[in-house]
Amino acid sequence: MALVLVADDDPVTRELIVYKLEAEGYDVVVAEDGTSALAVARERAPNIAVLDVHMPGMSGFDVCRMLRSDQALARIPVIMLTASVQEADISTGFDSGADDYVPKPFSPRELVSRIQAVLARAGA
Repeated sequence: MALVLVADDDPVTRELIVYKLEAEGYDVVVAEDGTSALAVARERAPNIAVLDVHMPGMSGFDVCRMLRSDQALARIPVIMLTASVQEADISTGFDSGADDYVPKPFSPRELVSRIQAVLARAGA
């Protein structure tokens, strides 16, 4: 099954996502902040990344831009998961290279469906 990187500074959100993804058969690696997310992506090369926007150290937007600028990681699909739902934030997410944008609060079932759809589009 696909390896999913989940980066969110809120432990409750991380645990909920990990629980749901593992129940669906995904392998999951986690990060608490943007800097760790980028390091995990470089080390593990996940099939997809789910990034919170507002994290300490480096935002999800910044992590996404860094992934897109790294030839070895540029093809990793990214889903932004955030409470920032202003039109400008959504636009920034897509401009940074995100493949999808899921607002908080979110349905874990919907997140899994979006992960499946993005992975299918990416051919993963």
